[in-house]
Amino acid sequence: MSSVRNSAAPMRVAALLASVLVAAGPALAQTPPAKPPAPAPARPAAPAPAAPAQQPAGQAGPTLVQLKPEPSQNDWLKICGEDPQAKKKVCYTTRDFVSDQGQPVLAVAVYDVQGDPQKVVRFLMPLALLLGPGIRFAADQGQGTPGKYAICFPNGCFAEGTVKDDVINAMKKGNTLNVSVQNQFSREVTFQVPLTGFGKAYDGPPIDPAVLEQQQRQMEEEMKKQADEMRKRMETQQGGAAPAAPAPAPKP
Repeated sequence: MSSVRNSAAPMRVAALLASVLVAAGPALAQTPPAKPPAPAPARPAAPAPAAPAQQPAGQAGPTLVQLKPEPSQNDWLKICGEDPQAKKKVCYTTRDFVSDQGQPVLAVAVYDVQGDPQKVVRFLMPLALLLGPGIRFAADQGQGTPGKYAICFPNGCFAEGTVKDDVINAMKKGNTLNVSVQNQFSREVTFQVPLTGFGKAYDGPPIDPAVLEQQQRQMEEEMKKQADEMRKRMETQQGGAAPAAPAPAPKP
């Protein structure tokens, strides 16, 4: 792939994050930007895996789940647009994270509305978690910020918390964002999200819309190529025609 792809790969969650900008929380209860740069949906992915169901034997504290950035993404991605009603610039800085096995687990997006002292940290969380207790998140060993679930989709649930600059600054300087939840057995699970590169992306310029559009086309072409290759392999292995792979999700 070209340097465009490597600079900031499209994220599977970015389109969803934009599409629920109104419904997901009162802090951003406004019309989405009129024509924000629209990231491409990533590869058609299976539903996000459930959080670990059991705590390791002999472990008194929470179950720790170390995550890593989605391999196709070289860094955090900052996207900006204008709210046509409030006439304010809205930016979000986002990234997807996966397990050691490469399975999608969660995604993070930090929303910044021009002139608003409050920011929103929004998560796309995996399934099979208790919704009532909500979430707590903190940079490194900082004081946790509570968050609530807003809405669920087949591939995960959105949760968010409202913060001020002190939390954002801690995230910029921190190494790990610890996101604590409760699984279906009411046991605490803490996802450890690497923060490397967050501060640079958050304070830096947004991605150029033309670059993002080109990147989206490249991702769609790659997805189609991978689907064709998978279909051909299945035909070879089965000795017959395999069902056509599903088309990529439509643009938001």
